[in-house]
Amino acid sequence: MAKDIRDLFEADKKMSNEQLSEGHEARFLDKLDTNLPQKKESKWTFLNIAASVLLIFGLGFGSYQVFKTDGNTTSTTIVNTESDSLENTMTLGDISPDLKKVEDYYVANINLELSKMKLTPENKELFDGYLLRLEELNTEYTSLSKELTDNGPDEHTVNALINNLKFRLNLMYRLKDQLNQLNTIETSQG
Repeated sequence: MAKDIRDLFEADKKMSNEQLSEGHEARFLDKLDTNLPQKKESKWTFLNIAASVLLIFGLGFGSYQVFKTDGNTTSTTIVNTESDSLENTMTLGDISPDLKKVEDYYVANINLELSKMKLTPENKELFDGYLLRLEELNTEYTSLSKELTDNGPDEHTVNALINNLKFRLNLMYRLKDQLNQLNTIETSQG
């Protein structure tokens, strides 16, 4: 059953010397063209892309207008004031990616808690007191960020910034608890 490889090469040379029939290659290419999937041209033009982007911005703005509430105008002002004052200062995120995650976590939770709270005439005084304290903590955070920018990363400054974020989040949780207690008292009396 074993064959000499030299004999196999000789047989192969004889077979390859035979010519293909005339027009064989053209017929093969025709069959190949008909059986292969055709390339579809992309229908995305500049106008389609521009319209899609405009639609996304329109939906985003529209949903913002629908879902914003009057009770959150103060909290939005606080968040914007904080981000505007930190533009030229160093933040935790500038030191390391891990500290950026910590900072983002606290800021996101603070903003989430603020967005959940509803301002009513009954809780306005309590709410304003907490917002005043939150503004003081924001001012302190800004001064700590300036100190971080001026003096460079220091363990005490970084810890103070993280503690400030913790205090603000705890402040939001305490406000939430007190607002819930106030609502419970009002519903039991009413």
